[in-house]
Amino acid sequence: MNNRRSFIVGLRSLKLSNKEKVFLKKFKPWGVILFSRNINNIEQTLKLTTSIRKIFNDIKYPILIDQEGGRVNRLRNIISFDNLTSEFFGAKYIKNNKEFRIFFKLFIDKTSFFLKSIGININTSPVLDLRVKGTSKVIGDRSFSNDPKIVSKIGDYCIQHYHENGIGTVIKHIPGHGRAKVDSHNFTPIIDKKVNFLTKKDFVPFKNKKTFFAMTAHIIFTKIDDKNTVTLSKKMISVIRNKIGFKNILISDDLSMKSLKGSLKENTIKTFKAGCNLALHCNANYKEMQIVAKNSPLLSKFIIKKTSQFYKILS
Repeated sequence: MNNRRSFIVGLRSLKLSNKEKVFLKKFKPWGVILFSRNINNIEQTLKLTTSIRKIFNDIKYPILIDQEGGRVNRLRNIISFDNLTSEFFGAKYIKNNKEFRIFFKLFIDKTSFFLKSIGININTSPVLDLRVKGTSKVIGDRSFSNDPKIVSKIGDYCIQHYHENGIGTVIKHIPGHGRAKVDSHNFTPIIDKKVNFLTKKDFVPFKNKKTFFAMTAHIIFTKIDDKNTVTLSKKMISVIRNKIGFKNILISDDLSMKSLKGSLKENTIKTFKAGCNLALHCNANYKEMQIVAKNSPLLSKFIIKKTSQFYKILS
């Protein structure tokens, strides 16, 4: 693990191209993330993940997916989870808690079964952002509730059940994306709420989470840092580490998103300077992948230690 670099990368298609094989061998990313474009069926995807792990000679090598259920369903070519949104589970939690626990555990058990069937060991879930009226629909029904305590509690269940199934979790989008009025895939969201307000509301669901990983929000919180998005802000990472108390591996959101201004090289360097541990790049653009790779440091002792701890939950 010592010679790997601190980034996660996406792939172009259903199997590794020769270029991608060379890239993985040369730059040795910490992990790989898969999307719908990489998943046709169970057999094909397992072949893909097995071929990735052969390169690293590591049966536990981190392979991630963004599989929330609802409209964020990268397994859509295998199974539909379209109706099983976070909003659905949040409403069920309030209406009938006993039924919620049965449904939610079943949902996570089934998701875990499919992820393990295709060789994936980390899910970038749960979304712990609040549902806020009048904001961008980018979160919307991906949120469990507008109540921080409910979001926090369901988040705890989610992490616990995935861990019991040998799947790592990534809480997102720390310290809270719910108030964004624009989609950070295309624009830079700006939130001007006071720190005390955010501490009592948006930051609450992210506290005391027993997850190995968290993903940053590409958002500017003007009352803390009026120039930089969370991903590129030392001040915001300090809030995440000290005020929220997240002590494990911090992953940037996708560096190819348009919320981030400046060049990809600048943003990659700033991501690490700000205090993120891993840089995420998703779109499989080969030129961009090389820029991120060349500007990502080798794994720190901290990342190696935390990754080893994560490996222990894998079955």
